[in-house]
Amino acid sequence: MNAKDNAIAVVTGAGSGIGRAVAVELLRAGWSVALAGRRVETLEETAALASEGTHEGPTGGTSGGAAGGATGGAALAVRTDVSRPEDVAALFAATVERFGRVDLLFNNAGTFGPGGVPVEELPYEAWRHVVDTNLNGAFLCAQAAYRQMKEQDPQGGRIINNGSISAHTPRPLSVAYTATKHALTGLTKSLSLDGRPYGIAVGQIDIGNAATDMTSRMQTGALQANGEIAPEPVMDVADVARTVRHMAELPLEANVQFATVLATAMPYVGRG
Repeated sequence: MNAKDNAIAVVTGAGSGIGRAVAVELLRAGWSVALAGRRVETLEETAALASEGTHEGPTGGTSGGAAGGATGGAALAVRTDVSRPEDVAALFAATVERFGRVDLLFNNAGTFGPGGVPVEELPYEAWRHVVDTNLNGAFLCAQAAYRQMKEQDPQGGRIINNGSISAHTPRPLSVAYTATKHALTGLTKSLSLDGRPYGIAVGQIDIGNAATDMTSRMQTGALQANGEIAPEPVMDVADVARTVRHMAELPLEANVQFATVLATAMPYVGRG
């Protein structure tokens, strides 16, 4: 699938960070994109960035509408809480009503939850919020995309799940986030297997230290496995966006099953 085919994408968590960067990259490449997030105003800022043809930095954002630029694709902002089945159903209904089909889901919405909380002190409500957003939300969106891709003509499409370095190796005091990201790997594998008969390709991108608001603390100091607080290198979020676009624009006969994109010098290989 490539932009000249007037491809249609759904990007969750599109109001900031990695979701915003990927949505802008796709819109500027000619994709039409349904932007999903909890705040419509930030989704409209994402659409405005694409229409202005600008690259978004770690905290970027300007006001604007939800129409695509002169050379880009069209944007549709849909207020969505991915943990609510009715919101997810409304998101995909609005996307199909506006654009006619779904070719790509970038399953990106997520939360770290409370940081630095020992396992024995983590409130159940905090655990449940992370699970509902990161895992249940990813499942609901993938399920809705799967149903649409299976029924549409021509059949098929692609789902890219946003995993994490934490899908492989945990950070200290991150039990809820780590558990959900490990679970996403199983979700990716099962969806990939079950989607084969219907031309649905499913892959996962595992990202380490992309420079966004959510990872700003990495540059000032992050807890290490030995108990020290140390700054960590970060990378430009635009490099993540370009990788997602590459995965998205492969023909459905080819699939990047797992990709790891990380700041070269971050403490991952040999973490701990």
